[in-house]
Formats: sequence, C-alpha cells, structure tokens
Amino acid sequence: MKNEKETSLDPISEEKFTSEVLIEIKNLKKSFGRLEVLKDISLKLHNGENLVVLGKSGSGKSVLIKCIVRLLNPDGGTINLLGENVSSIKGAALSKLRMKIGFLFQSGALYDSMTVKQNLEFPLVRIKRELKEEEINNKIKEVLENVGLADVLEKMPSELSGGMRKRISLARSIILDPVIMLYDEPTTGLDPVTSDEISELINTVQKKYKTSSIIITHDIACVRITADRIIMMHEGYIYAEGTLDEFEASDDPLIMSFFK
Repeated sequence: MKNEKETSLDPISEEKFTSEVLIEIKNLKKSFGRLEVLKDISLKLHNGENLVVLGKSGSGKSVLIKCIVRLLNPDGGTINLLGENVSSIKGAALSKLRMKIGFLFQSGALYDSMTVKQNLEFPLVRIKRELKEEEINNKIKEVLENVGLADVLEKMPSELSGGMRKRISLARSIILDPVIMLYDEPTTGLDPVTSDEISELINTVQKKYKTSSIIITHDIACVRITADRIIMMHEGYIYAEGTLDEFEASDDPLIMSFFK
C-alpha cells in the first residue's frame, strides 16, 4: 500500500519543468456526436506524484489522457502541459512536447514484426538521431534491466508472455527519458501476480526516472500499490478526489462499490 512516498524525488533537471504543477486541466469537454464523454473536467498533476484516475469502463478515463497528448482534440477547456497550452501548438512544437511524455497504451502497441531490440531502437533512431550505435545499445540495455528483462533482446513479441510484453512496452515508453508517464489500464488482461509486478514497476520507474504519472485504471490492487492521490470519474465528471485512506474510509455507495 502506497500512502506516502518512501523517498523524496529530486527536482526535474530542466529548469522549465521544475514547476510544482506539470499538468493543469480546466473545464475540459469532449463529445462524440451526442455522447458527452468528458463534462467539465478540471485536475492537476503535481511534480513527482502518481495520480490515479479511477472509474468504471466508459467513464471517460482513456479519453482524458488521449486529450492530454492531443491524440483526441477536446471540444472545450484548456490543457496546460509542461508550461504549454496544448490546444495552441501544432506540428514540430507538438511533436517536441510529446517527446517529454511516455504513453503506455492498454494494448502495449508493440510492433509484431520487430524484435524486442528493434522495437526499442525505433524511437531512438527516429528521434535521437545524434546517438551512436554504442549509445543506442547501452540505452536499450539500461531500460531492459530496469524492467527486469535483460535477456529477451532478440525475441519477437509473439514469443513473450502478456506480462513480458507489457514490460517491453514500458521499456519503450521510458527510453526517451520522459518527464511525465501516462498509463492507460496498465494491468488489464494480466493475472493478479503479474498485475502486482507491473504496478510495482510503475513505482520503480517513478523513482528511477523521476517521473510524474497519471495512471488510468479500474484495478483496485493497482490503485493500492501506486496511488499518491486518487481522482474518481463517473459519467464524465470528477466524482471524488482524495487519498487512498480517504477513499477506503468513505461510506459513499459508489466509492464503496470499488473499495469494499
């Protein structure tokens, strides 16, 4: 259970990102046709924290983080991300901002036709073009060791278990040293033991890479392991916000349906 930080995190090295608030969302709205998915969402992600966004399927959680990185365009409201108004930038500026964000997709999104090494090389070769081959190999070795899979370099994704694929996907997400991590249902489809391992790995990444994270989940075991703060979404709104202890002590029937 993660009620408090075990260690305090060092400030982010780049001066631009030493702000206490790394993401600030105000009055965010998103609809698909007549279906209102996000209804006036406002929240903040603080420097160094794991913020869990909890809710049932269809509550708008995944749409929220896709709006943060402009995979979806919101219909209203503002998203301030690392000092930039996400809605007002595009092209190269948006691409540069996205390089500061690691996104772990629910499916993992590995390239099936590439080996583990090639999957990890891809963002480095495409974005860090100044790196030499030895530097690329060292970086790949580092992230694989950090996710506990140093010996799968030449394997194909199809040769890996679900938990191993999730670890490789996480390794690819952190290989560019992101400031912020976004996790979309990181434990979905995994057995309880592997789910707990992935949740603990999220904490390891937070400490090792000094990231701040938004974790989208409906998995209470994941919440208990990772959460510094919890926001609960319901029917497109923020229904409740607080610490793990506050949620577990609540007598609200909707909250109790998750925690009791």
